Amino acid sequence: MIIRPIEPADFGAVDIVHRAAFASTAFGHQGEADLVRAVHADGDALVSLVAETEGEIVGHALFSRMEIDADGVPLRGAGLAPVGVLPDLHSGGVGSALIWHGLEMLHGQGIQISFVLGHPDYYPRFGYSSEAARPFASPFAGPHFMALLLDKGVRLPESGRARYAPAFGPER
Repeated sequence: MIIRPIEPADFGAVDIVHRAAFASTAFGHQGEADLVRAVHADGDALVSLVAETEGEIVGHALFSRMEIDADGVPLRGAGLAPVGVLPDLHSGGVGSALIWHGLEMLHGQGIQISFVLGHPDYYPRFGYSSEAARPFASPFAGPHFMALLLDKGVRLPESGRARYAPAFGPER
């Protein structure tokens, strides 16, 4: 498996991955393929990676720019969403490889904090926690909203705000 940055020619295959990945969940397709294109079109993609096996794109992960305020101080932040893997490859390590690689790239870009809205049994393996997200006001607050401090010099604030890129919709 090869993990590499997305290229313009990959968007059709990435659409297929996300439509297949999210159609097989209890939540159904929620527009993840369209979201990927919108984040890229707006210039808010920080890290966008594909997983390729034998020339076929089998997974994709996107980290996009976020507006973060921590006790009145701006932080460089990224939101992880979406992550999609073809259903027949779930639990095969594709998603984990994409996320680990993406987190490493974010660290290299000086991103200080990353957020994800996801399954509380999956994302803690990467260091995300709902406790780290708790001080940040967000429409997604709750056990599925998690944060990961990438800069060890940053401390959690007393209060803050986490706002996703405009492509995610109002109030995000």
